[in-house]
Amino acid sequence: MIGIGARPGPNGDSNTLMNIRNIHERVLDAPLESVGALIDSLASEDDRLWPKDRWPAMRMNRPLAVGAQGGHGPIRYTVEAYAAAESVRFRFTAPRGFDGTHGLYLEVLPTGGVRLRHSLLMQAQGLARVTWPLLFRPLHDALIEDAFDRAERSLGLPSRERRWPVKVRVLRWILKRTSRRRSRES
Repeated sequence: MIGIGARPGPNGDSNTLMNIRNIHERVLDAPLESVGALIDSLASEDDRLWPKDRWPAMRMNRPLAVGAQGGHGPIRYTVEAYAAAESVRFRFTAPRGFDGTHGLYLEVLPTGGVRLRHSLLMQAQGLARVTWPLLFRPLHDALIEDAFDRAERSLGLPSRERRWPVKVRVLRWILKRTSRRRSRES
């Protein structure tokens, strides 16, 4: 479920902020302790949730805990809240214009299994009002679905590797070429 809406900025300018609510969920047929261990492994040598085989690795300056800083690719954040084997919430520090949080949360279902939810709540400002929908959102959506697929594989559950949408493949190709060009120029 993805939602976007505009709201007036601090000066009453209706074009300064874009409210973004981006939610991904997957129900996993596994015990809470096993799914919680996936969250606890984030950014570690034994990370069993982040799809680092397909995306830039999540790196933190220390083990997962409140105050730890890091990110992946150009996205930077600080751990704002962490409950071991339950949830983690990060506050964006970059790119510029990303004002909000994203996190992973677990919910035990009465019918069995655990719902793994990734929630991104932010206000995009300035250039981020353009880069979020055109660049970051499609890449983010593909990355989170890859993370959920990795969670299934890590838990020994049936999973399939999804093919990225054409837009994601094109964006990744462009970013790879741009990155190579920058490397040659430096």
